Amino acid sequence: MIDSLLEICYLIASVTFVLGLKLMGNPKTARQGNLVAAGGMTVAIVGTIFAHEHHVSPVIYGLIVLAIAIGTLAGWMTARRVAMTKMPELVSLFNGMGGACAALISLIEYPNMRHSTGALIAVLAGLVIGTVSFSGSIIAFAKLNGTMNKAIRLPKYNVLNTLMMIALFVLAFLMCYDWSFNNSINMYILLAMALLYGVMFVIPIGGADMPVVISLLNSFTGLAAACGGFLYDNKAMLTGGILVGSAGTLLTIVMCKAMNRPLSNVIFGAFGGGSDTAASGAASGGSVKDISISDLAVLMNYSRKVVIVPGYGLAVAQAQHVIHEIELLLESRGVEVKYAIHPVAGRMPGHMNVLLAESSVDYDKLVEMEEINPEFPTTDVVLIVGANDVVNPAAKTDPSSPIYGMPILEVNQAAHVVVNKRSMNAGYAGIDNPLFYDPKTSMLFGDAKTALTGLANELKNL
Repeated sequence: MIDSLLEICYLIASVTFVLGLKLMGNPKTARQGNLVAAGGMTVAIVGTIFAHEHHVSPVIYGLIVLAIAIGTLAGWMTARRVAMTKMPELVSLFNGMGGACAALISLIEYPNMRHSTGALIAVLAGLVIGTVSFSGSIIAFAKLNGTMNKAIRLPKYNVLNTLMMIALFVLAFLMCYDWSFNNSINMYILLAMALLYGVMFVIPIGGADMPVVISLLNSFTGLAAACGGFLYDNKAMLTGGILVGSAGTLLTIVMCKAMNRPLSNVIFGAFGGGSDTAASGAASGGSVKDISISDLAVLMNYSRKVVIVPGYGLAVAQAQHVIHEIELLLESRGVEVKYAIHPVAGRMPGHMNVLLAESSVDYDKLVEMEEINPEFPTTDVVLIVGANDVVNPAAKTDPSSPIYGMPILEVNQAAHVVVNKRSMNAGYAGIDNPLFYDPKTSMLFGDAKTALTGLANELKNL
């Protein structure tokens, strides 16, 4: 009876995971989907704790409740306090913790499973994948928060990484099929190698590729959790892990397609690692022209159609509420306003969508790259706020550029382009942008929130 109740709890959890993921496919229902999935996870946790036939000491129950309370409090406070600009590294950190949990499960269960080949495969797979996800996510976290702001490329690092990966597979294979290798010492050697490989896997990858890497590491964590589901015959854990793994893999593929680069090129090419490819404005032979806030207000006020391109600079300045105010002001004057969203804008998948949703921007105004590009020739003004690489025409015109072939927002086809930046520094990929020197482009230098607040005030006075 109790076992049946536990299976029902897992079935409910599995259904809510699938339903929640489905609801998250639409921005209007994403919040609801998150709550539905969280509710299912709560059912699974409660069922696991109480719906079993084994006798458990009250002390164990107390420790479980204490651990849940500490984790809930820490997670809740962190999520409530984190700034939107810090969301990518928080996602990476949380993802790393999931990988660490899967690895710890494997370490704990290894002594009990070492004599069963099937269970041992699940244990070793969970250990390796979870550990790689953990150490890789920590490096990604350090890169995203600026602690490690330069890519480190070791000599022949591709060869080193490949040899390390082969060594991991060989040792794991020997532990499964040669009992003389199946011991705790080799288990910890495997753990150390996986930790090192996770670091070496992510450390050379440049900033422009970090959204793809975060997505890939997320899929690793899902696979590691699925291994735990196989190990415990836990349907909820298995379903959740498969969903996370498959969703992360699909998202990685979609983002690579959006960048027009194979995943192998992201992992082994590692563009965007620093300023080596950056060129100064003087070196590129171009000059820029400024535009005042008052002139921009007049230009936008008498436009028929304005497209706003948000980037990481908008998030840094926390200017999403001001940009929404400008949108409403323009619409009150009869101006059509849309937002152009590039798949890899920001520091994580969907970063700009989340940022603008925070300021209550209508979801229907967030237009994806494929849909907005044909509209730029009929656009009067494009306002770019803190975006660089996703509007760089070198991706289409310069075969020597590291981002050549990457689909971009074709803003240079609009009548007027205005770029708001703090300075002429290169973007996250570390390369110069010829768009800034285009005759139809004007630069609005300064902090995004300060500049946009001034623009909103000017529009109110017109």
